[in-house]
Amino acid sequence: MSWLWTLIIGALIGVIAGAITKKGGSMGWIANIVAGLVGSAIGQALLGSWGPSLAGMALVPSIIGAVIVVAVVSFFIGRS
Repeated sequence: MSWLWTLIIGALIGVIAGAITKKGGSMGWIANIVAGLVGSAIGQALLGSWGPSLAGMALVPSIIGAVIVVAVVSFFIGRS
């Protein structure tokens, strides 16, 4: 059950990051989940695990990391 909770929180983080960058609507749910999970890992690796936490993911660093992931992916997708 914890992996399902992790996917839900990852999707939520991806949706928030997409809304912040205005690119989330065109990415789809699967890409939002992946951006949320990868962004969470990157954000916590770079910024640590401070702030509130859900499903083992610190929310603030995770959202910042997901914004970075969405911005980088949209930059490379937009160039092609």
